[in-house]
Amino acid sequence: MDMPNAKKPSRAPSADARRRLLARSAEVRADIVRELRKCDDERYRELAGNVTDRGDESVADLLVDVDLAEIGRDVAELRDIEAALMRVAQGTYGTCVDCDASIDRARLESTPSAVRCVPCQQRFEASDRRERHRSL
Repeated sequence: MDMPNAKKPSRAPSADARRRLLARSAEVRADIVRELRKCDDERYRELAGNVTDRGDESVADLLVDVDLAEIGRDVAELRDIEAALMRVAQGTYGTCVDCDASIDRARLESTPSAVRCVPCQQRFEASDRRERHRSL
């Protein structure tokens, strides 16, 4: 949807955005490697191997699940970063996917992979909450 007073994004911050996205990508990749190594760590194998009762087994399972959830979140963030890098390359970085307005620079600095301006993101999240509530 096109908004009549929407400002088009400035292309100048693209180099800085690309640098920040690449730096964050490296951080996330390091986090994934660290979490995967932690999953393989001897302490986890010992914990799982020394389970003495169902309660201990549940705690061991929970620890593994938490690590896997962290890895899942990191992988999702990495996908968002890769998509943002594609938008930089295509010249569409900083443009809201919903209304075509410029995404505020402060928002892009705090969330470099943002695809929506704040008002559109708020509408998206409100709609998503309503959908999830209906499906419960």
